Amino acid sequence: MNLAFTVLEIVAPVFLLAAIGFAWVKAGFEYRVEFVTRLAMTLSVPCLIFVALMKAKIEPSALTALSLASVVSYAILTVVVALVLWLGKYSQRTYQGPLVFGNTGNLGLPLALFAYGETGLSYAVVVFAVMAIWSFTYGIWIVSGGGSMMKAVKEPLVWGTVLGGLFLWQGWQTPVFLTNTLELIGQMAIPLMLITLGVAVARLTPGRMAVAVVMSAAKLVICIAVAWAVGRFFQLDDTAFAVLVLQVATPVAVTSYLLAEKYGADGQAVAGLVVVSTLMSVVAIPVILAVLI
Repeated sequence: MNLAFTVLEIVAPVFLLAAIGFAWVKAGFEYRVEFVTRLAMTLSVPCLIFVALMKAKIEPSALTALSLASVVSYAILTVVVALVLWLGKYSQRTYQGPLVFGNTGNLGLPLALFAYGETGLSYAVVVFAVMAIWSFTYGIWIVSGGGSMMKAVKEPLVWGTVLGGLFLWQGWQTPVFLTNTLELIGQMAIPLMLITLGVAVARLTPGRMAVAVVMSAAKLVICIAVAWAVGRFFQLDDTAFAVLVLQVATPVAVTSYLLAEKYGADGQAVAGLVVVSTLMSVVAIPVILAVLI
């Protein structure tokens, strides 16, 4: 019973905030997803990542191990997903990105924070950063059918990660007034991302639901298996291991749908994956947490 209450205390704020966004749209109120997403990804999330890393009370060697584990996890996932799609004769442009890249920002960061505190958040931003860099390079390349893989260099969250890692490594701190300012800006990120997740799901028009159910279930199983195996191989400590599994196992991100629409992939099929995998996570995430805690 105590375990059930612990899990509920972790997941309830996450899904309640998403439900607020969902209800907001269904009530007919205006919500500009593009503006809020740009505000989060260019300002509040980079500040959140920078401050979390700068203030992290974690050995740099532990963060290095988690970084390597994250890189290996996403590399293996990419190969496995590409192979499965090739065998099933499904479109790589449409399905590969959504099945590899989870919602490590909107969902993963708050879950890690509520489950494992500031230490969990510090670990989670590392996994998020690795995923984001791979998504902004290879992910865009695959969904667009080619083109430049240098978009990541222009992303503020990448620079927030690099600077945060540098400050952590050197033991530097920004002046108190600046730290407080950056921390306040970063605190916007989690509620904004969760509410926006609910808004985006409410507005999606999903397609190919039968395929979405099968693929969402397969994504969940493959992601957990890969993250679990890699985490054990790198002998991560309990918190880092749990955060890696939790982050990699997050459902399909709404950004996958936005990219599919932007670059001419099958947006409705991806919308189906977002909706189904998010609904599955309502059951799956508490179960994963119950096993990990």
